[in-house]
Amino acid sequence: MKIFQEVFGATGSGETVDAFRLSNQSGMEVTILSLGGIIQSIRVPDRAGNVGEVTLGCDNVGDYERCGAYPGAIVGRFANRIARGAFQLDGESYQLACNNGPNHLHGGKSGFDRRVWRAEHHVQDNLATLVLCCDSPAGEEGYPGTLKVQVIYTLNDQNELRIDYQAVTDAPTIVNLTNHAYFNLNGSADCHSHQLQLHSSRFTPTDDTAIPLGEIASVSNTPMDFTTMKPIGRDIDQDDLQLQQAGGYDHNWVIWTERDNENPLKLVARVEEHESGRTLEVFSTQPGVQFYTGNHLAGEVARGGGEYGMRAGFCLETQHFPDSPNRPEFPSTRLNPGERYHEQTVFRFGVI
Repeated sequence: MKIFQEVFGATGSGETVDAFRLSNQSGMEVTILSLGGIIQSIRVPDRAGNVGEVTLGCDNVGDYERCGAYPGAIVGRFANRIARGAFQLDGESYQLACNNGPNHLHGGKSGFDRRVWRAEHHVQDNLATLVLCCDSPAGEEGYPGTLKVQVIYTLNDQNELRIDYQAVTDAPTIVNLTNHAYFNLNGSADCHSHQLQLHSSRFTPTDDTAIPLGEIASVSNTPMDFTTMKPIGRDIDQDDLQLQQAGGYDHNWVIWTERDNENPLKLVARVEEHESGRTLEVFSTQPGVQFYTGNHLAGEVARGGGEYGMRAGFCLETQHFPDSPNRPEFPSTRLNPGERYHEQTVFRFGVI
């Protein structure tokens, strides 16, 4: 196991951004930036042993600052959407920025994806670990409470990248953290041919602004049914209101509504790409996974100075449900003083 550190560039305000490259004995390499905790690159072997890129990303800091698609970034304080940017906590109303039409998205106009995080790293017991920390003061982006956040990336020799999200607060607040990596396991123009299985039989339908209607619906007999493996593109353009509103898949699948404390880490998804032979399995403690097919990627800057096209990659964003602060029937995103927020996600790569 090895970790290499180098300067990646500087932000528009002059802050230095470092890149940390974690590598294992199996040929996997993961590059993570101190800017936004961005997974800038994941390279893994294919069926023939050839190591190749499996994520979308940018070549420099300026491109990341101009990009509006959050590629590979830690998003928060609240991943996904809050209706009209408004919620109540203990009878007090809070108004956040509305940066996605009428709604609040991924922490606001300057969320965790825009922060330069403090970083330390070490190699021990065949694990390469990068620890990122940041402090979010009370009132930042409208959120209550000072939040201290730690995100830990760990690479092992089994080609697993584990992400641990931890946070504490000095006042009641809400928190929902995830990583916004876009995957494409063979570098194709779109992700349609990838085979996906989601270990969920329920999802949360949304209105035309991607806010849940409050219903937890069955996927049975709908294009949302990934309970058995199928190509991502098979049903994506069906005459279905949910798909038409989002331009493809951009919905929350329900993993659990009541946490199982005895076995919290669950298999959420499996992806197979038959041309390269690469596979991806996602495990998480989170109650939901937002499956997004990059419906709005067209025109976003790509590596090598080009542009990504529509649906160039897919996201499996493990997280709490959208608009949870306004939906008491959803798993709670409240964090109180004295409590520790801790969620974990594992990306496991393999071949078939």
